[in-house]
This record gives sequence, structure tokens and C-alpha cells, in this order.
Amino acid sequence: MSHSTVPRTDTEAAAKENPPAAHGGATGAVKKPPAGKLSLRLRLRRDRVLLLMTLPAILLVLLFNYVPILGNVVAFQEYDPYISDNGVVSILHSPWVGLENFQRIFEDSAFWNSVRNTLVLFVLQLVLYFPIPILLALLINSVVRPRVRAISQAVLYLPHFFSWVLVVAVFQQLFGGAGLLSQILRDHGYDGLSLMTDPETFKFLVTAQSVWKDAGWGIIVFLAALASVSPDLYEAAAMDGANRWRRMWHVTLPALRPVIALLLVLRVGDALTVGFEQILLQRDAVGPGAAEVLDTFVWWNGVRNQDFGYAAAAGLVKGVISLGLVLIANKVAHLMGEQGVYKK
Repeated sequence: MSHSTVPRTDTEAAAKENPPAAHGGATGAVKKPPAGKLSLRLRLRRDRVLLLMTLPAILLVLLFNYVPILGNVVAFQEYDPYISDNGVVSILHSPWVGLENFQRIFEDSAFWNSVRNTLVLFVLQLVLYFPIPILLALLINSVVRPRVRAISQAVLYLPHFFSWVLVVAVFQQLFGGAGLLSQILRDHGYDGLSLMTDPETFKFLVTAQSVWKDAGWGIIVFLAALASVSPDLYEAAAMDGANRWRRMWHVTLPALRPVIALLLVLRVGDALTVGFEQILLQRDAVGPGAAEVLDTFVWWNGVRNQDFGYAAAAGLVKGVISLGLVLIANKVAHLMGEQGVYKK
């Protein structure tokens, strides 16, 4: 009599589909976590070394970036730091004024002048400074000889390590009243000029200083993005008859677009911070009407005039506006099909 492999009863079929457990004789399938998913405890145990390595950085960020946020409470006070040697005690015993500091800000013409100067400098730096690292990266990437490419990148990157004091001193020696440009003009019978003290050209001078100092730093990011582009794409485009400009337009720039979108969002978020030290060093030369920006406005009122609550309110307004600009720019990046700072 032959034995069939097909179960004869429903009970046998169920027993074959769900074999008994290995321990305790209990029936039912053994539950396993979904493939590729680990519990939180297992992930913490697996990544404990990496977490310990990042712990000091996390503590530094919390200590110097997030804990000071609590100090914004002085924007709603008439803060007096001389009440006590302990800053926390001074905050607790300073009188509350509500929204009075914010009302003073919106009625202060000096504040709106600093906002206008900040936005003008931001637009100039966005239009004139932001594209230059991209163009320089494309130019360096087109150089065939590696030695020439390395030397060019090093020369352009070197000014990033200069302090703003040195940068301003160099520009003073070139474009100041007794600088090289004025001496050349006088030697040829013309009147000398001092661009360093001219309020009309100050915004362009500041932008030129930023380009000279930090353009080399921006090149690194774009060169790293260009290094990830497959050479096969360029070869395929060349076989299709695309010249150098076509390859740059259809291969290189699309590869840079995600990086450009990300840096543009970050740049917009940093729009109201246009260089505190750089502006402060030249503020007295051209006057506050042309050189006062939000950062120097906060410093002047908070540190020099000892009006800490008023300065904190101005800084808080600046932070809220910057956050709004980041969200708007990130939304624009999403509409362009890019990730931006965070995903949708």
C-alpha cells in the first residue's frame, strides 16, 4: 500500500504548516522581527562605540548652542546684570517689561536702517559671491594636469586662513587714501581716492573682501561633488556630439544642482549674518549709516550701551526672521525637486 505525501486530515495539514515550537512543545510559528529591522536596544548596543564618540560633540552643541537660548528671556525684561554676580539670579530678579523692548525696536529708525543694510549686503553677496566658487570649481576641474590643479586650489584656498584684521589691512594698503591705487593715480596727475572711507562703495568693498577670503573654501564642496560624476557620462555625451559647453550644461551642472540647492538654502538662512567682525572693523571709517548691520546693532546696544534687554529683543527678531527664510528657501528647493535641508 502506497503512502501519499498529502495530509489526510485538516489537523495534519495545520500541524505541517505550523510545526511545534522547539521549547515547551507549544504550537504556533516562532515570531521573528522583520528583516532589516532591529529593536532599539539592539541598535544602541550595536552603535554604542559611535554614540560614545559623538557624545562630546553633542554635549558641546548643547552647552554652547542650546543652553544659551534660555537667555532670550531677557528680551522681555529690563535686564540688569549688576544685581548679582550670578547671571541666573540677575535674570530672576530683573523687572519684567513684557513686549516693551519689541515695541522700541519697531519704532527705532536705526534698527530699520541696519535691516536695510543687512539685506543689501546679503543680496550683493548672493548675486556676486555665491556663483564665484561654482565657476572656479568648474575652471579648476577642467585643468588636465593634477599638479597645476593642486597649486591653483591651494592658492585660492589660502586666504580663508587669514583673519579679518589682516584682510582689512591688505585692502587698506591697496584702496585706502594712502594706498597703492591712490599713489598710482597721483603719480599720473589724478586726485587720489579712498574707497575704504566711501559710504557709497562700502557694500561693494565688503563683498569683494568676502569673495577674496572665502571663495576658496566654497570650491572644496563643489569639487567634491564633481569628483562623484561618472566619467562615462562625459564620454557618452562626447560620443553624441556634445562639445565642452554642452557637457558642462547637461552633465556637470545637473550633478551640482543638489549641492547648489542645499548651500543656497543654508546661505539664505544665514542672510541676516553678513560678517560681524568684518563690518565692525570698518564701521567707524564709513559711519553707522552705511555700515550698521543687525549684528553690529545688537553688539552696540547690548555691549556698548548696556541695554541688554533691547539688544536681546533685536537678536530674537533676527533669529525668527532667519528661521522663516530657511523654511521658505527649503520649500522652494522641494518645489525644484531637490531635498534641501530636510526631506518632505
